[in-house]
Formats: sequence, structure tokens, C-alpha cells
Amino acid sequence: MPVGIAADGSSQVWYVSAKRGLLGSYDVAENRFNEYNIPEWPTREQPFTNLGSWQMSWTVKANGDYVWFTDQNNAIWRFNKASESFDVFRVPARYPSDMEFDANGNIYLIGINSKSIFFGDVSKMKSGTSEGFTEIPLPLEGFEGVSGIVTSGLLVLDEQRNDLWVSLLSFQQKGQLFQYDIDTNSFVRTVDLPASLSSPVGATLDNSGNLWVTDHGTNIFFKYDPVADEITKFVTSIASPKIFGGTTPANAQTWPYWMATGPDGSIWFNEHTGNKMARFDPENLVLTEYWIPSQNKNWAACPPGSDTCGIANVLQFAVGQDNQAWFSEWTENKIGRLDAAKQVPISVSAPDGEVTVARGDSTEIRVTIDASGDFSGKMMAAGTFTPNSMLGNSTGIFSEESVSISGGGSKQVSYVFMPAEDLAAGQYVIMIGAGNDDVSVLKAVRVNVI
Repeated sequence: MPVGIAADGSSQVWYVSAKRGLLGSYDVAENRFNEYNIPEWPTREQPFTNLGSWQMSWTVKANGDYVWFTDQNNAIWRFNKASESFDVFRVPARYPSDMEFDANGNIYLIGINSKSIFFGDVSKMKSGTSEGFTEIPLPLEGFEGVSGIVTSGLLVLDEQRNDLWVSLLSFQQKGQLFQYDIDTNSFVRTVDLPASLSSPVGATLDNSGNLWVTDHGTNIFFKYDPVADEITKFVTSIASPKIFGGTTPANAQTWPYWMATGPDGSIWFNEHTGNKMARFDPENLVLTEYWIPSQNKNWAACPPGSDTCGIANVLQFAVGQDNQAWFSEWTENKIGRLDAAKQVPISVSAPDGEVTVARGDSTEIRVTIDASGDFSGKMMAAGTFTPNSMLGNSTGIFSEESVSISGGGSKQVSYVFMPAEDLAAGQYVIMIGAGNDDVSVLKAVRVNVI
């Protein structure tokens, strides 16, 4: 049951088996697995049917000569590649979930059940103890009166600006982002997120210093521009009917989870309940989604006799220097590879700029699909009007719902959008494009509703 996974840049992929207590490596060049028994892993001896036997290791980091990984039992481990030996550090973070390394090899750490950042001075850390760690409490004023459990979500180190970004959330109730200035040892910004963004869990920085964040309770991912202090929301496609055995329920959500920036500047994330890996081009505002073939019927409301149903429980992923994404399929006992260097069969474009339309009126958006290979699929549209990408009371109609294009060919399709009379005025984003059972490509179009 692998969870955390890392690609170390030297043809090695590392992962932790949450049930068996193994640190595994996969040598890409030699197509060979090696596994190392983690010295202490209490759940290894427990029955598989015991829910407590799932000892989660959310984060694996390959850092130089070492591989580090978190252990939910308030510990982090260090594996020496040369000596094949382990050290364990008892950390003050409760249920450690994420960590970052600074230029000196020191550690910043958060725990799901800790409302603090922890700094680990590696030169002072001692195996078997919690020595060398300093606690940095997070501001909690914004969560006064919140009834739900408050947990830590994301942790991102901005090396260029020497800042940390971290989040707190009460699932589907409230979310906040915090910017911590390492030089002054102070929190310099608190971002109070709108009610629609109450589960900020994954994050990464783009090449311009913008923070990208997933909302792990909707279909939304968003960009926070710290210079303009502005949030721009985007959405995934609507959850595939294949997850549910034929029909997508009205309340289905994809739950974007963790995030990473690829070597080409692309923003990657996994769609936890959407069963896809996603790559977003922040310059051209194009989202490419890749369907994950594995499905487990125990993790969806599957109708009797359904041929395909469920999700693979892709809980973590890593992007290597070769732009390949490696991901873990927790319930399937698999790791997977997505080669983003391989060309998808289509590209999608739409006119740049913004579209303005009055409520009750309509506007036309022309979408061009260019096929690099033979493509047959359907047109797709999603929007930030609702948490699960659906249009709500608004309507959208394509000039043709299904498209077939020969390799090298092109087709333009018209999409007429009519915002509902009761839709609040403001700026929204429509994700528009095409897809088939394997891949979808959507272009983001900003729509001003007046």
C-alpha cells in the first residue's frame, strides 16, 4: 500500500509501503525493485482488515545521499543510500505529513494534527530523540469559533524569497494561507480564503512566484498572486461517469490533492476522487488530464454489475527531471508512471482575452481543436460557477457534441454560453475543450458576467 513517493533525478524512484513497513526503490534504467525493511513499523504485524494497520507515510524526499520520509507515529526517518541504514527522529509534530529542505539541508516540517511549523537543525538532530527541533506556532485567531477540527495542509518553501507558505483548514468550513518570512522569523501575511475554498491542502510555486493551491473538497484549484493579492479559480473537468459505473451524480467531485511544479514550469496535481493525473500550463492556461486505468470498486458507490467503477486512490506523486510523473496507487499496491513527453492526440485553443456577457443574454466562444493523431471524443465544458465544475442554472451548448478528427486535421466548434438570471455578477472561468476515455484537454476562458 504505497503512499509517499519521490524521484531522485538519478533514475531511482522511492516509495514507502504503508502496510508492510518497507522503503522501496525502483531503478528505471534496470527495471528492478529493491526493498528495505524499516526497523520499526508496528502495523506490519497487524491484520490487514484492521483499519489501524494503515500506517501512513505521506511524504518521501530524496535529498542528496539520503532518502527522508514521514511516519504518522510522530517521527521522520532518514535512509542512507550508501550504507543502507536507517535513522529515526522523534519529532514534535503530530502526524507529520510534509517537509521541505533549505539550501543547508535543514528541515521545515508540518503535521496534520499540529498547528505549527517545526524547524529541524540537522546538525543538532539526534537519532531516537526530538533534539534539534524548534516550534513556530501558526496564528489561530481566524479559526476562533470554528466548530470543526483544524488541521495543517500545505507547506511550500520559496527559496528565492526565503519564505514559507503554509495552510490551516477546517475541512469544508474554513481555510487560511500564511506567509512566513524566514529572515525576520515572522508571519508577514495571512490570506483569509473565501468560503468556496475551505480545504487548501496541496500547493506549489510557479516560475513567477505565484502560489498554486488545490482545494481538496471540491473540483477547484486556484492561483494566489501575492503581489496583486488576488485569487483566480480554475476547475477540473466534471468527474467521469466511469467512476460511478455509468452516470455521474450531481454532487460528484474530483478533489484535487497534492501539487508539484515540473521542470518545464507546468503545474501538476492528482485528482484524488477524479482518478486522474493533471498538468496545467500556467502561461497558456491549458489543463491536460490523464485517466488512470486502475479502478477499485470498493472506493465508489458502484451499481450492481457495473463493468468499470471506482478509483485507484492515487494519494501522492512526484515529477522527475525528465518530466515523467510517478504516482502511488494506495489501495492497488502499485506505482505508476506517466510520460508527459509523449504527445497527446489534440491541442485546444480559444481566443485570448476575456468574454463579457449579461445575465439572461448569451455569448459565443469558438474553440479550435488540432489533432496530431486520429482523435474521436466528445466536447467538454466545466466552470467555476459551482464547486464541482457544473454550470448550475446556467446553460452551455456546443455546435456539435462529438468530434472525430484525422491526424493533422483541425476543427472549430462553437460553444454558446448563457448565464442564469440568478447568477451573481463577477468573473468566472470556463474550462472548454475535448476528451476521450484516456485524456482530456481544456482551455481556460475568463468570463465576466454582468
